[in-house]
Amino acid sequence: MRAEPGAESRQERFDRGMEVMARVDGEGGPRVVDALADVNPELAHQIVAWGFGEIYSRPALPPRDRQLVTLGILAALGGCEPQLEVHVNTSLNVGLTPEEIVEALLHSAGYCGFPRALNATFVAKKVFGERGLLPVRQEP
Repeated sequence: MRAEPGAESRQERFDRGMEVMARVDGEGGPRVVDALADVNPELAHQIVAWGFGEIYSRPALPPRDRQLVTLGILAALGGCEPQLEVHVNTSLNVGLTPEEIVEALLHSAGYCGFPRALNATFVAKKVFGERGLLPVRQEP
């Protein structure tokens, strides 16, 4: 059970966030933190402590469902391809299949348009290729 916000120290929230991030992101999250170290370490801290330590660790949605939401939002936003690449990898790490990811991105086309769904699908294709998961089988 998590302590109430404010009851934990800044470092404890960060440490919990690092645990959650390592569990779901694998190598992607720590690379982002490292990349921010010399330009905006506070942003890195907030991503870890708040994004993962507070939000991602909440129990109401399992990680795979959180990732479906994240994929849809990043596809809809557009221009988030580097973050989408991290989250496609994270989606695979938490148990989504390539078929489920592709289906979620196909579903997003109706809400965010074909150009954004295409961009997101090409990011997913890149990740699938790197992980040896192509071709993806899809039902018509």
